[in-house]
Amino acid sequence: MYGMTEMIANHISCRVPGSHDHFLINPYGMLYEEIDASSLIKVDLDGNTLFNASDYGVNAAGFVIHSAIHIARHDVDCVAHTHTPAGMAVSAMECGLLPLAQTSMRFLHIAYHDFEGIADELGERERLVRDLGNHEAMILRNHGLLVVGRTIPGTFNLLFRMERACEVQVMALSCNTKLTLPPQDVLEKTFDKMKPRPGVAQSQRRTGLAGVAAQARPHRSVVSELTGAYGPSVFAPIGFMARSLGARMPSRANLADFIA
Repeated sequence: MYGMTEMIANHISCRVPGSHDHFLINPYGMLYEEIDASSLIKVDLDGNTLFNASDYGVNAAGFVIHSAIHIARHDVDCVAHTHTPAGMAVSAMECGLLPLAQTSMRFLHIAYHDFEGIADELGERERLVRDLGNHEAMILRNHGLLVVGRTIPGTFNLLFRMERACEVQVMALSCNTKLTLPPQDVLEKTFDKMKPRPGVAQSQRRTGLAGVAAQARPHRSVVSELTGAYGPSVFAPIGFMARSLGARMPSRANLADFIA
């Protein structure tokens, strides 16, 4: 998982295909490398456990955060939340995530949620959803990072890039030198080119060739979309979620087609 773990903390969830009310989440008490498909816990939006073959339960804060998003955002199937050193460091910075490099400009417009203590009270769900809005990434102040996506690999791609942006910021601010930022219009233009556009092929967006008509992506079932494209060795719980749902593993050559 590229080091984006904190022992048994952090949560990843995925909506069960064909249902708006059920999702899978990693058990609270297992290290990521210990998790396999049969370890994932299936719960509903009311907190009822529908399937659990492990010896562990669901983290209360994990349920509050993930259920809030799965209730409110039907355009989202996967939610990931991490506590990484760089992510937590940026979450404590008043300036937030700065557009210091091209990778960071992908997150020019993101959400922020103020720290209210351990997120184990259901009342916080309303405020989490309010602050997230229609964004796909949110910094939980004094806490960590949270991203949402339509697909499992798309969510991982987003999380990886956001983590990298935080690492860049921590490194840059430690250099004790004046930093430069591009003009706002350049930042906006870059962000616009980098933001996801469902229905438009990635390869065509990257070419930028005049006269190339945008074509809709081939239709894929939800199950096919929920695939562990990066494999369990990279993002174990997400890979196992995909396999437990019967998802097909695409080749790396097809990876771009899965990433929004």
